[in-house]
Amino acid sequence: MDAFMQAAIAEAKQGLAEGGIPIGSVLVIDGKIVGRGHNRRVQKGSAILHAEMDCLENAGRLTASDYQRAVLYSTLSPCDMCSGTALLYKIPRIVIGENRTFQGPEDYVRSRGVELTILDDPECIGLMEAFIAARPELWHEDIGV
Repeated sequence: MDAFMQAAIAEAKQGLAEGGIPIGSVLVIDGKIVGRGHNRRVQKGSAILHAEMDCLENAGRLTASDYQRAVLYSTLSPCDMCSGTALLYKIPRIVIGENRTFQGPEDYVRSRGVELTILDDPECIGLMEAFIAARPELWHEDIGV
């Protein structure tokens, strides 16, 4: 497992420890983490703070050329909102920890030229399966079910 996905998993675990949903994300540019975040919808009472959105917010304002050489890591397949943000900023590659418990619009994202790498990581799967079993109502709220 590479260090960047490990950092995203650490973010997911932090979110869970805070009483939130265990999804984490990091943004990497030129081999360096420039932003990190985790799902904080519960903690902040937010409608939009999914892990990827929190990560991008924490990275701050970047130039178009920065985004265009970035890699977004997420422990879970990004939803429509987070995928759309990656498309808006032309992030060329997304590394996904797992897409078994939830799959965002991966085919569409690929059709727009983004390279997706699915790791099918057992730790990412385990975090989400345990959380969904324990808090299905919170999970359904998060994905708009």
